[in-house]
Amino acid sequence: MSSILIKDTTREERERIVAESIGNTNGSCDGCSAGLIEMYQAYIDGVKEIREINMEFRAHYESGIDGPQKADCGYKM
Repeated sequence: MSSILIKDTTREERERIVAESIGNTNGSCDGCSAGLIEMYQAYIDGVKEIREINMEFRAHYESGIDGPQKADCGYKM
């Protein structure tokens, strides 16, 4: 398969793409894979491309690290 776009894949192929990308979805998992599979359900259903889902995820991600602080110039009056 050369393309993972919805127009170039069947539902079964998209399910396999997601499963292979995520890895082990059962067995010794800590429960996180269920959320990942749910996140990509719109791709499997043919509603959104993987690229769109990934962009939405990154847009809502917060690292918890504050941005750089503005430094004082040191000039005192």
